[in-house]
Amino acid sequence: MKKYKKRIADEILKKRLSGKGAVLIEGPKWCGKTTTAEQMAGSILYMADPEKEKQNLSMADLSPKVLLKGATPRLIDEWQIAPKLWDAIRFEVDHRDEFGQFILTGSSTPASDEQIHHTGTGRFSWIMMRPMSLYESLDSTGEVSLKALFDAPNQIEGINPIDLNKLAFLVCRGGWPRATDLEGEIALEQAFDYFDAVVKSDISRADGVSRNPERVKRLMRSYARNQGTQATNSLICADIAANEADTFDTDTVYSYINALKRIFVIEEMAAWNPNLRSKTAIRTSNTRYFIDPSIATAALGLGPDDLIGDLNTFGLIFETMCIRDLRVFSDKLNGQVYHYRDKTDLECDAVVHLRNGSYGLIEIKLGGDKLIEEAAGNLKKLNNKIDTTKMKSPSFLMILIGIGDYAYRRQDGVYIVPIGCLKD
Repeated sequence: MKKYKKRIADEILKKRLSGKGAVLIEGPKWCGKTTTAEQMAGSILYMADPEKEKQNLSMADLSPKVLLKGATPRLIDEWQIAPKLWDAIRFEVDHRDEFGQFILTGSSTPASDEQIHHTGTGRFSWIMMRPMSLYESLDSTGEVSLKALFDAPNQIEGINPIDLNKLAFLVCRGGWPRATDLEGEIALEQAFDYFDAVVKSDISRADGVSRNPERVKRLMRSYARNQGTQATNSLICADIAANEADTFDTDTVYSYINALKRIFVIEEMAAWNPNLRSKTAIRTSNTRYFIDPSIATAALGLGPDDLIGDLNTFGLIFETMCIRDLRVFSDKLNGQVYHYRDKTDLECDAVVHLRNGSYGLIEIKLGGDKLIEEAAGNLKKLNNKIDTTKMKSPSFLMILIGIGDYAYRRQDGVYIVPIGCLKD
């Protein structure tokens, strides 16, 4: 068995257990939720164990308290199979009156919440877990800390270990823990297997609505083509009509996308709304992203060589990988990742905004001097628009790149950081 690779979620889980009776870890299948929870669990109940699932479900209906007995923290894996457990756990947390009693994991939200009568406020804490960042999969050196950038260091240092071919491989492999222990074609196959599972069964199980796998594939291909944009459902309908032998209406697109959200395949990004010096209309639509870049490459049937042959597509899907990593790192910093775009089409790919009001502005570029200069200009232009009498100045301006030898601070103060050097 491969040695457990430490996850950023390890520290988050430990901290949350010290202040709440129960912690729910959510996220897509195969991202490592159960394995991470097992590292800290005192006892474990696998609800989906084929030999015991029927018995577990019956007990959840008849006497759920029995299932909750065991050394703490007790892990209830795939709890959403029996939604009644939620209220039973909430009741136990109240009456035990102790922290760190339960860990719940789930790869989908319950199809129905009719059996859940309490939100869990004050008793539960939620953790969103994603596929591995490059730092967690040991593909990033971690020489540049996102946390440290908020202190605006005068210098940063880092040597990027990732070249163009390696980057294309990492984008297509994704952050699936099992894949990170494999090499070559076998590692790349894991994302295709995940994609096949989503289209053939997982999306239909999300809400109990049977969906044709071929139609799911077409929708996901269209979504992949619109990665990193604010494409409306109507635009996705038009894209499908133009590129696929099928048509969708907006209600159907909404239904499919909502189901993919329920099983954590899609994680869209909200818009950032800063205080500006001028009355500039800010676009508020969510930005479209899969939770891992490999889902996009699998949906489009692309491999590393295909990305290298189409650098425009490569750049768009590389952005998805960067957003994944920034989200993983931001969770530890009590931060959120947003996107900015206004009516003048001035954009900022990512804004990491912390709970204390500090924030950093980030542009994402595959590489190249011309693109880096344009990105630096955009960052400084947005920086000049922010009304610092009403909010803080940005802690840092950063261009997150894929290809480039070094991490460094430019004379204008903009940080250039290869994704192969970044950590939390």
